[in-house]
Amino acid sequence: MSSSRRLFFALTLPDALQQQVIRWRAEAFTPEAGRPVAAANLHLTLAFLGDVSAQKETALKKLAGRIIQPGFSMILDDLGHWPRPGVVWLGTRRAPRGALQLAELLRSQAARSGCYQSPMPFHPHITLLRSATQPVAVPPATPGWTFSADSFTLYQSVFENGRTRYHPLEQWPLAHQDTP
Repeated sequence: MSSSRRLFFALTLPDALQQQVIRWRAEAFTPEAGRPVAAANLHLTLAFLGDVSAQKETALKKLAGRIIQPGFSMILDDLGHWPRPGVVWLGTRRAPRGALQLAELLRSQAARSGCYQSPMPFHPHITLLRSATQPVAVPPATPGWTFSADSFTLYQSVFENGRTRYHPLEQWPLAHQDTP
């Protein structure tokens, strides 16, 4: 029996924003567009880690706990479709520096710990639909919600009973920014 777990670091969407996204998605896309991601699984991935041993998980948690990074806000004002992976996503046109720095820290720590990291640049997004391999009519306008990040979380991806669920394992706060 393997003691590894499938893990990733992510930003958690507040419940109210999750519900707004779910309602908007139901109005904006036809059922044929793709398979909707469950509300509880909506998140913004910072670093995908893959299958991680218990020892490596402990080391990554320790490294994550050392990160001192200010919180940040982003406007969810971009929408797109990646046909090859079959993903429709909601993201930001201008990623805040804090999001880029946090993702880079987590991705570089993961790479140094032996977790493969995609060479593709970090593109902050929330996956809305999967299995969207056919052309999708993307709405011309996005809601433009503001999403404030004040923590990041280590999640485990578990596939059971034909469904994937993301379980939070540990969360770390982002430092509060002083407003002038």
